[in-house]
Amino acid sequence: MPKPIFLIGYMGSGKTTLGKKLATKLELPFIDTDEEIVKQIGMSITEYFSQHGEDAFRTLEREQLRKFAENAAVISTGGGAPCFFDNMEWIRANGYAVYLQMSPKALFDRLSQSKLHKRPILIGKSPEELRLFIEEKLIEREPYYTQAHLTIDQLNTSVETLADLINQYNR
Repeated sequence: MPKPIFLIGYMGSGKTTLGKKLATKLELPFIDTDEEIVKQIGMSITEYFSQHGEDAFRTLEREQLRKFAENAAVISTGGGAPCFFDNMEWIRANGYAVYLQMSPKALFDRLSQSKLHKRPILIGKSPEELRLFIEEKLIEREPYYTQAHLTIDQLNTSVETLADLINQYNR
């Protein structure tokens, strides 16, 4: 049975959007771990962060990753998920990890246009603070993200090409 496909990358890299299209193309279910967490806790991630803190959230996130290990599915992880506990090692051992790589500028452009209030760690940041925050976090997270089985240039790789690469892996 094929292993789950874990999409990893920074917030705003398109894990959910691309993940849904990829799941349709591969005829697999799509699972968004953040959405699953919201269902489980009965509140937004922003509310949970403010009430319980990041450590509690990261523990829930870890549990969600493991919950879906038995499913052949396309799984969108939270942007920080690979960087905590042994999550990246576990993802590599139990699935196929795809890093959706984007430049800091492309991420800044996307995130500065998105609904920042939905992203707890970005609340209250000025454009310059946001730009610096993205650059710093990418430097911290790249060592985890680049452990993925496959790294793609998110802006220049079609869903069809990605599906072909994944199908080659699953043979």
